[in-house]
Amino acid sequence: MPTQFSVRARAIALAAGAALALAGCSSAAESSDNGSDIVRSTTNVAGAGVVGNDRDTVGLCPTPAPVDPVGIEGAVRPVGHSEGISEVPADPVRIVSLDPASLDATCAVGVWERVGGASTLDPEFRGDGDQELYLGPGIAAIPSVGPVGAPDIDAIAGLTPDLIIGSDALGTETYDALSAIAPTVFTSSEGGWKDTFLQSAAALGRGQTAFDELARFSADAREVGVELNASQTQASVVRFLADSAVTDGADSFASQVLDEVGVRRPPAQREESVTVTPEDLSVAEGDIVYVRFAGDDGESFGTSFMESDAWADLGSAEDGRIFAVNDTVWSGSGVIAARTILTDVTDSLNAYVS
Repeated sequence: MPTQFSVRARAIALAAGAALALAGCSSAAESSDNGSDIVRSTTNVAGAGVVGNDRDTVGLCPTPAPVDPVGIEGAVRPVGHSEGISEVPADPVRIVSLDPASLDATCAVGVWERVGGASTLDPEFRGDGDQELYLGPGIAAIPSVGPVGAPDIDAIAGLTPDLIIGSDALGTETYDALSAIAPTVFTSSEGGWKDTFLQSAAALGRGQTAFDELARFSADAREVGVELNASQTQASVVRFLADSAVTDGADSFASQVLDEVGVRRPPAQREESVTVTPEDLSVAEGDIVYVRFAGDDGESFGTSFMESDAWADLGSAEDGRIFAVNDTVWSGSGVIAARTILTDVTDSLNAYVS
Protein backbone atom coordinates (compact mmCIF):
# COMPACT_ATOMS: atom_id res chain seq x y z
CA MET A 1 0.00 0.00 0.00
CA PRO A 2 1.39 3.46 -0.87
CA THR A 3 2.50 5.63 2.04
CA GLN A 4 1.14 9.14 2.66
CA PHE A 5 4.27 10.45 0.98
CA SER A 6 3.86 8.49 -2.26
CA VAL A 7 0.22 9.57 -2.49
CA ARG A 8 1.31 13.19 -2.02
CA ALA A 9 4.02 12.78 -4.66
CA ARG A 10 1.53 11.54 -7.21
CA ALA A 11 -0.74 14.47 -6.39
CA ILE A 12 2.13 16.87 -6.96
CA ALA A 13 2.89 15.18 -10.28
CA LEU A 14 -0.69 15.68 -11.43
CA ALA A 15 -0.73 19.31 -10.29
CA ALA A 16 2.62 20.04 -11.94
CA GLY A 17 1.49 18.45 -15.19
CA ALA A 18 -1.74 20.45 -15.18
CA ALA A 19 0.01 23.71 -14.42
CA LEU A 20 2.56 23.19 -17.17
CA ALA A 21 -0.14 22.28 -19.66
CA LEU A 22 -2.03 25.50 -18.86
CA ALA A 23 1.08 27.68 -18.91
CA GLY A 24 2.64 26.30 -22.09
CA CYS A 25 1.77 27.19 -25.69
CA SER A 26 1.21 23.58 -26.73
CA SER A 27 -2.10 21.86 -26.22
CA ALA A 28 -2.72 18.57 -24.45
CA ALA A 29 -3.39 16.97 -27.82
CA GLU A 30 0.24 17.51 -28.81
CA SER A 31 1.46 15.21 -26.03
CA SER A 32 -0.17 12.06 -24.78
CA ASP A 33 2.00 12.06 -21.63
CA ASN A 34 1.72 14.95 -19.17
CA GLY A 35 4.89 13.60 -17.57
CA SER A 36 6.83 14.69 -20.65
CA ASP A 37 6.71 18.21 -19.23
CA ILE A 38 8.38 17.14 -15.97
CA VAL A 39 12.12 17.42 -15.53
CA ARG A 40 13.68 13.96 -15.37
CA SER A 41 17.10 12.81 -14.23
CA THR A 42 19.14 10.62 -16.56
CA THR A 43 21.97 9.56 -14.22
CA ASN A 44 21.46 7.63 -11.00
CA VAL A 45 23.21 5.93 -8.10
CA ALA A 46 21.38 2.95 -6.61
CA GLY A 47 18.15 4.27 -8.10
CA ALA A 48 18.67 7.85 -6.96
CA GLY A 49 18.80 10.55 -9.61
CA VAL A 50 22.03 12.54 -9.52
CA VAL A 51 21.51 16.30 -9.28
CA GLY A 52 24.09 18.84 -10.39
CA ASN A 53 26.48 16.55 -12.25
CA ASP A 54 26.46 18.96 -15.20
CA ARG A 55 26.93 22.08 -13.10
CA ASP A 56 28.24 25.11 -15.01
CA THR A 57 30.75 27.20 -13.03
CA VAL A 58 31.73 29.62 -15.81
CA GLY A 59 31.56 33.16 -14.45
CA LEU A 60 30.48 31.92 -11.02
CA CYS A 61 32.89 34.16 -9.09
CA PRO A 62 32.43 37.84 -9.99
CA THR A 63 35.09 40.52 -10.36
CA PRO A 64 36.29 42.08 -7.08
CA ALA A 65 33.55 43.96 -5.26
CA PRO A 66 34.16 47.53 -4.06
CA VAL A 67 36.08 47.89 -0.83
CA ASP A 68 34.06 48.99 2.19
CA PRO A 69 34.65 52.73 2.59
CA VAL A 70 34.12 52.81 6.35
CA GLY A 71 36.25 51.55 9.22
CA ILE A 72 39.56 52.15 7.45
CA GLU A 73 42.34 53.54 9.63
CA GLY A 74 45.17 54.28 7.28
CA ALA A 75 46.01 51.09 5.41
CA VAL A 76 44.20 48.81 7.87
CA ARG A 77 40.82 48.29 9.48
CA PRO A 78 39.93 46.65 12.83
CA VAL A 79 37.91 43.44 12.52
CA GLY A 80 36.28 41.74 15.49
CA HIS A 81 36.14 37.95 15.56
CA SER A 82 36.07 34.94 17.88
CA GLU A 83 39.62 35.52 19.16
CA GLY A 84 39.33 39.28 19.66
CA ILE A 85 40.10 42.20 17.34
CA SER A 86 42.68 42.12 14.56
CA GLU A 87 44.09 44.95 12.47
CA VAL A 88 43.79 43.62 8.93
CA PRO A 89 44.65 45.22 5.56
CA ALA A 90 41.85 47.41 4.26
CA ASP A 91 42.08 45.55 0.95
CA PRO A 92 44.04 42.29 1.41
CA VAL A 93 45.91 40.90 -1.58
CA ARG A 94 47.64 37.72 -0.29
CA ILE A 95 45.01 35.61 1.40
CA VAL A 96 45.10 32.18 3.00
CA SER A 97 41.75 30.43 3.58
CA LEU A 98 41.52 27.66 6.16
CA ASP A 99 37.87 26.62 5.99
CA PRO A 100 35.18 26.10 3.33
CA ALA A 101 33.12 29.09 4.47
CA SER A 102 35.91 31.62 3.94
CA LEU A 103 36.87 30.12 0.58
CA ASP A 104 33.24 30.37 -0.53
CA ALA A 105 33.30 34.02 0.61
CA THR A 106 36.38 34.84 -1.49
CA CYS A 107 34.43 33.69 -4.54
CA ALA A 108 31.26 35.56 -3.56
CA VAL A 109 33.02 38.92 -3.18
CA GLY A 110 35.33 38.37 -6.14
CA VAL A 111 38.76 38.12 -4.50
CA TRP A 112 39.43 34.39 -4.98
CA GLU A 113 42.37 35.09 -7.30
CA ARG A 114 44.16 36.64 -4.33
CA VAL A 115 44.05 33.35 -2.40
CA GLY A 116 47.56 31.88 -2.42
CA GLY A 117 46.73 28.77 -0.41
CA ALA A 118 43.73 27.05 1.17
CA SER A 119 43.03 24.09 3.38
CA THR A 120 41.74 21.07 1.50
CA LEU A 121 38.86 18.79 2.35
CA ASP A 122 39.64 15.44 3.92
CA PRO A 123 38.24 12.73 1.59
CA GLU A 124 37.49 10.58 4.64
CA PHE A 125 35.25 13.35 5.96
CA ARG A 126 33.57 15.01 3.05
CA GLY A 127 33.58 15.51 -0.66
CA ASP A 128 36.37 15.16 -3.15
CA GLY A 129 39.49 15.51 -1.02
CA ASP A 130 40.26 18.67 -2.94
CA GLN A 131 39.29 22.31 -2.91
CA GLU A 132 35.58 22.87 -3.31
CA LEU A 133 35.00 21.87 -6.94
CA TYR A 134 31.60 23.55 -7.01
CA LEU A 135 33.45 26.90 -6.93
CA GLY A 136 35.06 26.21 -10.30
CA PRO A 137 38.40 25.00 -11.68
CA GLY A 138 40.30 28.15 -10.72
CA ILE A 139 39.62 27.70 -7.02
CA ALA A 140 40.06 23.93 -7.33
CA ALA A 141 43.65 24.61 -8.44
CA ILE A 142 44.59 26.71 -5.40
CA PRO A 143 47.55 25.05 -3.62
CA SER A 144 46.86 23.19 -0.39
CA VAL A 145 48.14 24.35 2.99
CA GLY A 146 47.09 21.14 4.73
CA PRO A 147 43.68 19.61 5.46
CA VAL A 148 40.81 21.48 7.06
CA GLY A 149 41.37 21.29 10.81
CA ALA A 150 45.14 20.76 10.60
CA PRO A 151 46.79 23.59 8.66
CA ASP A 152 50.47 23.40 7.73
CA ILE A 153 51.93 26.38 9.59
CA ASP A 154 55.25 26.32 7.73
CA ALA A 155 53.54 26.18 4.33
CA ILE A 156 51.37 29.15 5.29
CA ALA A 157 54.38 31.15 6.45
CA GLY A 158 56.09 30.47 3.13
CA LEU A 159 53.26 32.23 1.29
CA THR A 160 53.84 35.50 3.22
CA PRO A 161 50.10 36.24 3.44
CA ASP A 162 48.71 39.57 4.55
CA LEU A 163 45.46 37.94 5.78
CA ILE A 164 44.60 34.49 7.14
CA ILE A 165 40.96 33.49 7.62
CA GLY A 166 39.83 30.36 9.42
CA SER A 167 37.22 28.98 11.78
CA ASP A 168 37.17 29.15 15.57
CA ALA A 169 37.13 25.33 15.48
CA LEU A 170 40.92 25.54 14.96
CA GLY A 171 41.38 26.75 18.53
CA THR A 172 43.42 29.38 20.33
CA GLU A 173 46.77 27.60 20.04
CA THR A 174 46.54 27.50 16.26
CA TYR A 175 45.35 31.09 16.20
CA ASP A 176 48.41 32.21 18.15
CA ALA A 177 50.71 30.40 15.71
CA LEU A 178 48.98 31.90 12.68
CA SER A 179 48.73 35.44 14.02
CA ALA A 180 52.50 35.43 14.43
CA ILE A 181 52.67 35.09 10.62
CA ALA A 182 49.98 37.57 9.52
CA PRO A 183 46.77 39.24 10.69
CA THR A 184 44.37 36.38 11.38
CA VAL A 185 40.59 36.28 11.67
CA PHE A 186 38.73 33.28 13.11
CA THR A 187 35.03 33.34 12.33
CA SER A 188 32.39 31.92 14.65
CA SER A 189 29.72 29.52 13.42
CA GLU A 190 27.38 30.08 16.36
CA GLY A 191 25.16 32.55 14.49
CA GLY A 192 24.56 30.32 11.46
CA TRP A 193 26.01 30.33 7.96
CA LYS A 194 24.88 33.85 7.09
CA ASP A 195 26.64 35.36 10.08
CA THR A 196 29.79 33.40 9.24
CA PHE A 197 29.66 34.73 5.68
CA LEU A 198 29.32 38.31 6.92
CA GLN A 199 32.33 37.83 9.21
CA SER A 200 34.48 36.46 6.38
CA ALA A 201 33.42 39.22 4.01
CA ALA A 202 34.17 41.90 6.61
CA ALA A 203 37.70 40.52 6.98
CA LEU A 204 38.04 40.67 3.20
CA GLY A 205 36.98 44.33 3.30
CA ARG A 206 33.65 43.75 1.57
CA GLY A 207 31.00 43.47 4.27
CA GLN A 208 28.47 45.64 2.41
CA THR A 209 28.66 43.37 -0.61
CA ALA A 210 27.95 40.42 1.67
CA PHE A 211 24.81 42.11 3.04
CA ASP A 212 23.66 42.81 -0.51
CA GLU A 213 24.34 39.23 -1.63
CA LEU A 214 22.40 37.77 1.30
CA ALA A 215 19.42 40.02 0.58
CA ARG A 216 19.50 38.97 -3.06
CA PHE A 217 19.73 35.30 -2.12
CA SER A 218 16.77 35.55 0.27
CA ALA A 219 14.64 37.22 -2.40
CA ASP A 220 15.58 34.56 -4.96
CA ALA A 221 14.90 31.75 -2.48
CA ARG A 222 11.42 33.11 -1.76
CA GLU A 223 10.72 33.44 -5.49
CA VAL A 224 11.81 29.86 -6.16
CA GLY A 225 9.68 28.66 -3.26
CA VAL A 226 6.59 30.30 -4.70
CA GLU A 227 7.27 29.03 -8.22
CA LEU A 228 7.72 25.46 -6.99
CA ASN A 229 4.89 25.59 -4.46
CA ALA A 230 7.60 24.41 -2.07
CA SER A 231 5.50 24.53 1.10
CA GLN A 232 3.52 21.55 -0.17
CA THR A 233 6.57 19.28 -0.16
CA GLN A 234 8.24 17.55 2.79
CA ALA A 235 11.89 16.96 1.91
CA SER A 236 13.96 14.38 3.78
CA VAL A 237 17.75 14.82 3.86
CA VAL A 238 19.90 11.75 4.60
CA ARG A 239 23.70 11.56 4.79
CA PHE A 240 25.56 8.27 4.49
CA LEU A 241 28.77 7.96 6.49
CA ALA A 242 31.26 5.08 6.31
CA ASP A 243 29.10 2.76 8.41
CA SER A 244 25.91 4.63 9.32
CA ALA A 245 23.21 6.93 8.01
CA VAL A 246 21.86 10.08 9.65
CA THR A 247 19.26 12.70 8.83
CA ASP A 248 20.04 16.41 8.77
CA GLY A 249 18.85 18.24 11.85
CA ALA A 250 16.99 21.53 11.62
CA ASP A 251 20.16 23.55 12.23
CA SER A 252 22.26 22.08 9.41
CA PHE A 253 23.34 24.27 6.52
CA ALA A 254 21.17 22.43 4.00
CA SER A 255 18.18 22.56 6.35
CA GLN A 256 18.53 26.32 6.75
CA VAL A 257 18.58 26.80 2.97
CA LEU A 258 15.57 24.52 2.45
CA ASP A 259 13.69 26.42 5.15
CA GLU A 260 14.36 29.71 3.40
CA VAL A 261 12.93 28.30 0.17
CA GLY A 262 9.85 27.24 2.14
CA VAL A 263 10.37 23.49 1.80
CA ARG A 264 8.97 21.61 4.78
CA ARG A 265 10.71 18.75 6.56
CA PRO A 266 9.14 15.45 7.69
CA PRO A 267 8.12 15.50 11.36
CA ALA A 268 11.02 13.21 12.36
CA GLN A 269 13.56 15.70 10.96
CA ARG A 270 12.33 18.97 12.42
CA GLU A 271 14.66 18.99 15.40
CA GLU A 272 17.87 17.02 16.02
CA SER A 273 19.64 14.70 13.60
CA VAL A 274 18.58 11.08 14.00
CA THR A 275 20.15 7.78 12.96
CA VAL A 276 18.54 5.86 10.12
CA THR A 277 18.56 2.07 10.51
CA PRO A 278 17.34 -0.72 8.21
CA GLU A 279 14.90 -1.67 10.95
CA ASP A 280 13.28 1.77 10.99
CA LEU A 281 13.38 3.68 7.72
CA SER A 282 10.34 5.77 8.60
CA VAL A 283 12.60 8.62 9.76
CA ALA A 284 14.10 8.78 6.25
CA GLU A 285 10.80 8.98 4.38
CA GLY A 286 9.55 12.12 2.68
CA ASP A 287 7.73 13.37 -0.39
CA ILE A 288 11.25 13.64 -1.78
CA VAL A 289 14.50 12.32 -0.29
CA TYR A 290 17.88 13.97 -0.83
CA VAL A 291 20.81 11.65 -0.13
CA ARG A 292 24.51 12.45 -0.03
CA PHE A 293 27.65 10.47 0.66
CA ALA A 294 30.60 11.33 2.93
CA GLY A 295 33.50 10.36 0.69
CA ASP A 296 34.07 7.03 -1.05
CA ASP A 297 33.30 5.01 2.07
CA GLY A 298 30.02 6.83 2.53
CA GLU A 299 29.08 6.17 -1.08
CA SER A 300 29.93 2.49 -0.76
CA PHE A 301 27.88 2.09 2.42
CA GLY A 302 25.05 4.24 1.09
CA THR A 303 24.82 2.36 -2.20
CA SER A 304 24.56 -0.95 -0.36
CA PHE A 305 21.98 0.52 2.03
CA MET A 306 19.86 1.89 -0.81
CA GLU A 307 19.93 -1.38 -2.73
CA SER A 308 18.12 -3.18 0.11
CA ASP A 309 14.54 -4.36 -0.22
CA ALA A 310 13.50 -2.24 2.76
CA TRP A 311 14.77 0.95 1.09
CA ALA A 312 13.09 0.00 -2.19
CA ASP A 313 9.79 -0.23 -0.30
CA LEU A 314 9.90 3.46 0.68
CA GLY A 315 7.11 5.41 -1.00
CA SER A 316 9.65 7.94 -2.26
CA ALA A 317 11.69 5.14 -3.86
CA GLU A 318 8.61 3.64 -5.51
CA ASP A 319 7.70 7.07 -6.86
CA GLY A 320 11.18 7.83 -8.21
CA ARG A 321 11.62 10.73 -5.81
CA ILE A 322 15.10 10.07 -4.38
CA PHE A 323 17.96 12.29 -5.52
CA ALA A 324 21.70 12.23 -4.78
CA VAL A 325 23.30 15.62 -4.18
CA ASN A 326 26.87 16.84 -3.72
CA ASP A 327 28.04 16.32 -0.15
CA THR A 328 30.60 19.12 -0.28
CA VAL A 329 27.88 21.61 -1.19
CA TRP A 330 25.09 20.37 1.08
CA SER A 331 27.45 20.03 4.06
CA GLY A 332 29.15 23.34 3.32
CA SER A 333 28.64 26.98 4.20
CA GLY A 334 28.44 30.22 2.26
CA VAL A 335 26.24 32.07 -0.18
CA ILE A 336 27.68 30.35 -3.27
CA ALA A 337 26.99 26.94 -1.72
CA ALA A 338 23.51 28.15 -0.74
CA ARG A 339 22.81 29.24 -4.30
CA THR A 340 24.05 25.88 -5.54
CA ILE A 341 21.54 24.14 -3.28
CA LEU A 342 18.88 26.52 -4.57
CA THR A 343 19.67 25.38 -8.12
CA ASP A 344 19.55 21.72 -7.03
CA VAL A 345 16.13 22.26 -5.46
CA THR A 346 14.86 24.11 -8.53
CA ASP A 347 15.94 21.21 -10.75
CA SER A 348 14.59 18.43 -8.56
CA LEU A 349 11.82 19.37 -6.12
CA ASN A 350 9.04 18.58 -8.60
CA ALA A 351 11.07 16.11 -10.66
CA TYR A 352 11.10 12.32 -11.00
CA VAL A 353 13.90 9.87 -11.65
CA SER A 354 13.60 8.33 -15.11
